[in-house]
Amino acid sequence: MSQRVAVVGAGMVGLSTAWFLQQHGLHVTVYDREHVAAGSSWGNAGWLTPALTAPLPEPAVLGYGVKAVLNPSSPVYVPLPPSPRLLQFLARFARNSTHGRWVKGMQAYAPMNHLALGAFDELTHGGVDAQTHLAEPFLACFRTSEERAVLLTEFEQLMAAGQDVKYDLLTGEEVRSEEPALSPEIGAAVRLHGQRYVNPPAYLEALAAAVRDRGGDIVEATTVTDVEDLGDGVRVRTRTATASAAVEVTDRFDDVVLAHGAWLGGLARPFGVRQAVQAGRGYSFSVECDRVPAGPVYFPTQRVACTPLDTPDGPRLRVAGMMEFRSPDAALDRRRIDAIVDATRPLLVGAELDRREDEWVGSRPCTADGLPLIGSTKAPHVFVAGGHGMWGIALGPLTGKLLADRIATGITPAELLPFDPLR
Repeated sequence: MSQRVAVVGAGMVGLSTAWFLQQHGLHVTVYDREHVAAGSSWGNAGWLTPALTAPLPEPAVLGYGVKAVLNPSSPVYVPLPPSPRLLQFLARFARNSTHGRWVKGMQAYAPMNHLALGAFDELTHGGVDAQTHLAEPFLACFRTSEERAVLLTEFEQLMAAGQDVKYDLLTGEEVRSEEPALSPEIGAAVRLHGQRYVNPPAYLEALAAAVRDRGGDIVEATTVTDVEDLGDGVRVRTRTATASAAVEVTDRFDDVVLAHGAWLGGLARPFGVRQAVQAGRGYSFSVECDRVPAGPVYFPTQRVACTPLDTPDGPRLRVAGMMEFRSPDAALDRRRIDAIVDATRPLLVGAELDRREDEWVGSRPCTADGLPLIGSTKAPHVFVAGGHGMWGIALGPLTGKLLADRIATGITPAELLPFDPLR
């Protein structure tokens, strides 16, 4: 059995994997090129929403058309000129955006969604000092009942695939009475039940503290530059930049888990992982409100997610959205922030959208078939956990639990079979 495991990436997936490996008595060292939650975990909306967790490629995506995706204000944006690699990814993504492939993908997600919230409870019961908040209410809001019908059709498909979805239908008057922060533009809504949310940076800091408290090492500002298969273990090379020079270190581990999001492909490809992991960049910021909504608010037509946050300076609303297929290291595109503001402004009352803080862009790791990569590679001691798209926060703890079980026991849990990194 493995004794020392290196984990590359200190986001929700990497830290959860580390924590559950510790449950099996293994020593973990977590590396991150920046710091805990520096990637797509930090500015995430923080939703733990099994009722919405589904493959990103779907028939509706094909309806955008070329003109729409080239518009910086579009919910889905591809900047020009796209690289040949991105064009190849988008072609595969489009081929997977059919009803049949979406149903097959949803059947893979459904067992994970049933177990996802329980993994958060295990972390809590195991001493992770962070809360998951019950999302009551969780409101999906629309201008018209015709717009709402699109989501209701999706719910029917989710339930047909085995997903549990409980909801109520609300009129505009009913939902505005329940949540006064909504504007008169809102004419129809859905109230979802059984969902939760977290404050991602606070949650990740608590999870990192728990890993450290149990003897794990978290090495920040350090890039893993190479992983070498030794047959009976792995050699991990790292580079840490200091004020005077770059310090390179080589260490040996029994196993390594590659969980560094949109950058995963570079290290994983030599071990047979051919599925491309493309950055699907999302944007967010936080604002003060006359009245911060009591729970998460979703505007599906605009693809905007709003989450109430408790901060040291008082309650704020995180506003997040957009999908941008671009290099993960590209600079923040202010036009995308403006697009979120323009989409949100008519729908909320009393939100200080012109006094934004924490403007952020993060690179969600997306695969062309919409399914994450979780499991073993061609090298017996190299494992992968990534490619969750928008669902890394929600599925991160369960991913860590199941992968830790695989590493510790050598037996692949049935829930992970559809997510084979070598598919």
